[in-house]
Amino acid sequence: MGKTDFKPLCPTKYHIGFHFDRYDTFIHTPVIRAEIRNLESINLGHYTVYLPAIDDKRLVKLFTQIPNVKWEVFSKHSKVAYQEGNVFVEPVNNEKFNKSLASCEGLFTGGGFEGPAEALYLKKKLLVAPMRFQFEQQCNAYALKQFGLPVIWGSSRNWLPIVKDWVENPQKHEFNFPDETAQIIDDMVKKYARI
Repeated sequence: MGKTDFKPLCPTKYHIGFHFDRYDTFIHTPVIRAEIRNLESINLGHYTVYLPAIDDKRLVKLFTQIPNVKWEVFSKHSKVAYQEGNVFVEPVNNEKFNKSLASCEGLFTGGGFEGPAEALYLKKKLLVAPMRFQFEQQCNAYALKQFGLPVIWGSSRNWLPIVKDWVENPQKHEFNFPDETAQIIDDMVKKYARI
């Protein structure tokens, strides 16, 4: 799907976009929620996982093969918290997830936008596995790959070596996501006031 395919869906004279980098003058860096900006980012050594399209039983099977790491998995498929070996599974809970994210070594998540942006803001290692046939997630993952961040594509059958490599190696990245929300809204109001 190309840029012109979106024109009928979004007919407007003024455009405002958000992405991991400023690819054009109308594109801004991600809006990071205040609750994330207010977190103290520390590293307690565990890895946080949020992959809502994948059943936690499958994730437990994968992560128990890397026993020297503590995994905190947030699952929409589980109604109760449980532990299997080095893997701790929790039902989705925003407050617990934010606490885990703030204190983790890295985040393993899908190819959405908000989760990866928050992890990068907090200077966490990041690994993404975009959902197949989800155009936005594929584009986000491709953009992250251009920054040198690891991606597990849908065609990858064996995730274990990719995840092990991610855990065992440091990740260096510098993203600057300043809080521009008020300025963006102000600029938008001024532009639309001229119409």
